[in-house]
Amino acid sequence: MSLFDQVSEAIIAAMKARDKERLEALRNLKKVMIEARSSKGAGSELTDEESLKLVQKLVKQGRESAEIYQNQNRIDLAEQEMAQVTVLETFLPKPLTSEELTAALTAIIQQTGASTIKDMGKVIGLASRELAGKADGKEIAARIKEMLS
Repeated sequence: MSLFDQVSEAIIAAMKARDKERLEALRNLKKVMIEARSSKGAGSELTDEESLKLVQKLVKQGRESAEIYQNQNRIDLAEQEMAQVTVLETFLPKPLTSEELTAALTAIIQQTGASTIKDMGKVIGLASRELAGKADGKEIAARIKEMLS
């Protein structure tokens, strides 16, 4: 079952449960997915990888919005954003632990044959593709820089 279908089923479940916050977050996600699908070309389907990137983008935007709201002492809006982020995170793969990330990056560094900081670009490119959705890009870059230094 595709991620788009999972979201559609989750919307139905949220409607039956009368869970307004979950329903709002899921409808927003489905809207974004439909917009991306239609902008890509008429009748084309989103792959799960593309859908996953959309979910990650919405989670990142939600966290940034919540942070801004907290800085402006709008705790009510920050909580609302974080509630939506929590719902969206259920569609993301389980994030890697620090040890798992280090092990994965070590394998990628060995695979690319990188040895100096100059090789960081090709390592980040491969790591970003392989670890998409499992680790934050900034964390990947920082860890690679630390390992190659």
